[in-house]
Amino acid sequence: MYQKYQTEALILRSRESGESDRVYTLYTRDFGLVHARASSVRSEISKMRYALQSYSHANVSLVRGKRGWRLAGASALQTAHGDPRGVAAFARIAELTVRLVQGEGANEYLFAALSEAHRVFMEKYSSQTAVFPTVEVVCVARLLYALGYISTEALSTALFTHTAYTGESLLEAETMKDTLLLSINKAIAETHL
Repeated sequence: MYQKYQTEALILRSRESGESDRVYTLYTRDFGLVHARASSVRSEISKMRYALQSYSHANVSLVRGKRGWRLAGASALQTAHGDPRGVAAFARIAELTVRLVQGEGANEYLFAALSEAHRVFMEKYSSQTAVFPTVEVVCVARLLYALGYISTEALSTALFTHTAYTGESLLEAETMKDTLLLSINKAIAETHL
């Protein structure tokens, strides 16, 4: 019998597989980047289909089988029904995450940075829509920092000591936005991905 693991996950991407299955790319708190198959999730009677919408935050049950991970259950924590600009910003971050993260491996800092950004982007009627571009830049910088592409010494900032997107840290990011963007573009260019 296989062991069932419970963890939080951000749904970064999905694709259809077979007649009613779907393969999801998840960034999980405990396992990092995971590709998991959900059987019959596209059928109308599936209980998981609404919890596993792209760019949602969910509690998932995973089972590791002989052919990889399988989704055994899911419940939504926060769906992707915020401001369209926030959803689009998180979609760009999700694509970059899928492109840069290689294989499984828990990274608490990265999961916290992504889930905090997700929370800001997906809040309904958010008064923070004006800061979405700054939150996106800071989240991408934290993603690259968590993966070792940017060092804190290179930027000499306290933005990487925590994962919150508060007024104080966003104000600091706004003042050094050009430096952050240069470091981000250089790091992405050096990845050759």
